[in-house]
Amino acid sequence: MKNSIAHRIADFLKDFPPFTFLNAEELLAISEESEVLYIDKGNIVFHEDEKGHSQFYIVHKGAIQLQKFKNNQYETLDTCDEGDIFGLRPLFAEENYIMNAIAEEESIVYGIPINIFKPLSESNKKVGHFLIQSFATNTRNPYAREDKGKLFSGNDIIEPINSGPLFELQPAPVIRKIVTTSPETTIRSAAQLMSKRKIGSVIVTTEDDLPVGILTDEDFRDTIATGQISIDTKVEKIMSYPVICYPKNVTIAQAQITMMKHNINHICITEDGTPNTRVIGILSEHDIMVSRGNSPSVLMKAIQRSRSTKELKKIRNKINLLLSGYIENNIPLTHISKLIFELNDATIKRVISRCVVKLLQEPPVKFAWLSMGSQGRKEQLLQTDQDNAIIFADPPNDKLEETRQYFLQLATKVNKRLMIVGYEYCPADMMAKTPRWCLSLSEWKAQVSKWIKEPGPDEILLSNIFFDYDITYGDVYLSNQLSDYILSLIEGNRKFLTVMGANALRNPSPLGFFRQFLVEQDGEKKDFFDIKKRGLQPLTEAARLLILSYKIKNISNTVERFERLAQIEPKNKELFEGCAYASKALLKFRTKQGLQNRDSGRFIDLSKLSKEDRMKLKRTFKSIKAVQELIKIRFETSVVLQ
Repeated sequence: MKNSIAHRIADFLKDFPPFTFLNAEELLAISEESEVLYIDKGNIVFHEDEKGHSQFYIVHKGAIQLQKFKNNQYETLDTCDEGDIFGLRPLFAEENYIMNAIAEEESIVYGIPINIFKPLSESNKKVGHFLIQSFATNTRNPYAREDKGKLFSGNDIIEPINSGPLFELQPAPVIRKIVTTSPETTIRSAAQLMSKRKIGSVIVTTEDDLPVGILTDEDFRDTIATGQISIDTKVEKIMSYPVICYPKNVTIAQAQITMMKHNINHICITEDGTPNTRVIGILSEHDIMVSRGNSPSVLMKAIQRSRSTKELKKIRNKINLLLSGYIENNIPLTHISKLIFELNDATIKRVISRCVVKLLQEPPVKFAWLSMGSQGRKEQLLQTDQDNAIIFADPPNDKLEETRQYFLQLATKVNKRLMIVGYEYCPADMMAKTPRWCLSLSEWKAQVSKWIKEPGPDEILLSNIFFDYDITYGDVYLSNQLSDYILSLIEGNRKFLTVMGANALRNPSPLGFFRQFLVEQDGEKKDFFDIKKRGLQPLTEAARLLILSYKIKNISNTVERFERLAQIEPKNKELFEGCAYASKALLKFRTKQGLQNRDSGRFIDLSKLSKEDRMKLKRTFKSIKAVQELIKIRFETSVVLQ
């Protein structure tokens, strides 16, 4: 007889990792032995220090908080909701749990039997890698001492997955507002100072602000509370020393390793990273734990759970901190772009879904929200202006304007909230709240047909913006239909491709005579170098033109387009790989400038660049000139290149 409960469990599990890596037969075998737990709000799944269960858990409905007792109270380290797994410790080692798991609300949880699951996970590396990452993010000390570096207690060692932009590579969260005292201060006075300031540590310094020790709550507990030393003793008798120091750019990974190596909970931050210079900050183990709120997975959860535009704006600021950390630590741009795109995309999705609810009316027909421009190309690292559009399914003729009004009302709400979050309105009004960018599928087909069949400067400009789109929300069938239609119009249309080619050559190589940078000649940005117009845009337009000429859809990212072209044209592989590298280098350079100057990073003051940076920029320009020469010949344009 068919086990309907097991099949329902398997049907749920297949959509969530690591179960996505298992086949149907394996999923069913697990599901048949799984337990369904109904947990009331406030009830405990397991306690801190409780012996490990024979199963780990995945949340089906509701939410489970993971809590740890610290500073005389329970602190919530994470909240698990639909599809999240927890309680993995028994899978890794025979140790007691190190935290509480408590139901935040009425929840349904599936208990996955370890004895059934473990053999499957040991034979499947993808499952193993995922579990290592999940275990590490849900515990402060991921591995048992005797099994450190191993997935399980057996002999097979599985290397941790190299996931690129890790939380541990971000700059550590240094506290600048420090409290200091002198070695001559009494323990009583120091304790009163710490109590008044509500802090857990104080730095002991000389008259010149040189650190000589750190006094913590732990020092009081180990010496004063045990009666070993009088409270009128000087702090130099119980302070921790020598002081471990680092400069202000210490990463979380460096700080964690140092703390473990020296068995300490605090690090002193000085001007040059040694005890010989003035103290400027302090870093604690607790601060690192709290800073996990800036990790990608935590930010993604925060976005999905946000209930106001103000919340999303705060999260967006944290995303910028994350981006800054990745750039400073030289994480590969490919990884950065993908992560930031997903966080941006999730933010826009959340805004749209909340606005749909606020309208108190279901959309009259299916629709797709398209992100265009840099977000559509998955290249929007810094906050720039909005470029978006709506496609909605064709309604009955007598309902067209009524349907359009619904989507214009929706778009107006979405565009306004995105502006509050930090995405400025498009100066050219290329946004979904504008009627010309909110059309039915048939109207969009008519519009792009006109652009492609009658290509002029304006039509090409609009085409370029529209061809770099990515569906953010809604029915992918609509966007695919439009993409197929566009490619059918381009096929064999030499005139359109030639005009696009000429447009791609509007901005020649960024270097003029004597290899000097071409800078702005007048206006507010006179003598500044426009890295968007002179560097990024020529590569973006070249990649778009070449990929469209091969009728390839659903690849909008400039680097990915060049990488695909390198596969299609082996004889030009070196050229296209060079263009891909140049695109990444220029985008990273712009992002650095934007973070430093707190702007879009578009206009660069060349006088402030080092010689090395100027040389790096110039090296990327070779690829621009080479690909423009190829376009000139291939599409028979009449533009003269410099």
